[in-house]
Amino acid sequence: MSTPETSRFVRLRVELVLEVDDADAVTKSALRRIADDAAMPASERAHAESAVTEDTAEALAHLVDPFDLVSQVPGVELQQASWSSERIDYDPDSPDWDLDEDDGDDSDG
Repeated sequence: MSTPETSRFVRLRVELVLEVDDADAVTKSALRRIADDAAMPASERAHAESAVTEDTAEALAHLVDPFDLVSQVPGVELQQASWSSERIDYDPDSPDWDLDEDDGDDSDG
């Protein structure tokens, strides 16, 4: 049963923690992707190449594409996406990294 008040839009939140074993391979792959992007303006290309060379997290941001995550899902079309990457301190045994924590409560009180 569908009601007119039900939105057809869904926000899907995904958080990934990746361990980089070969930063050089990640950087080289990102540089190849940038070089292969014929639509990227030269000024943006120079900035992107510099960013991925200096920071592996930036290189990953150029390699991970949210469209790839949903492009094969039938019945959906990606409307908007944003993503970022950053280096973090990660301890899988720390309670700060509890994957079962409830992210649904955005209230302040």
